[in-house]
Amino acid sequence: MKPLKQLRPEVKTAREDVIVFAVGGYKLAIAAGAVKEIRGMDDLHPFKLGGISAQIAKLKYTLERNGTTYFVIDAAQHFRLPVSNASRVMVLRNTPTGVLVDSTDRIMEISALHALPPAFTHEERGWYRGLAVVNGLVVPVVNHTAFLNRPELEIVRAGLERVRGVVSV
Repeated sequence: MKPLKQLRPEVKTAREDVIVFAVGGYKLAIAAGAVKEIRGMDDLHPFKLGGISAQIAKLKYTLERNGTTYFVIDAAQHFRLPVSNASRVMVLRNTPTGVLVDSTDRIMEISALHALPPAFTHEERGWYRGLAVVNGLVVPVVNHTAFLNRPELEIVRAGLERVRGVVSV
């Protein structure tokens, strides 16, 4: 009789700084290097662009910063969490995306990033890079490029170009 194969999730042991944040009562983390700025909700402009607003419902606002248009995503809606009380925007680096979050907790170092268990089978496999233990709690570490993926970004850019000419993002 063959022994049963043990399932051992892959563990990446490189140390990494992450920002712990909350959305809809849940704690999550994001690589600190993926975040350009954390700011209040000032200067946000509601995003209303006909069919695109319905097609990409998680897109709530735009933010103009230094000649760049950032598309601000509601993290609670993206992760399908309960409606939250967003009070902060995390502006992401290397992508024209901002993320509405309830609060940011702290920057801390994680020493291991655990692979997602097999129970994560759908969109969440793209949402998260893995799991980390933060102060005794298992916290998903988000994939910052999943908030607004390339096809969604192309749809939004095309819509804005139609409305106001060439947009620089």
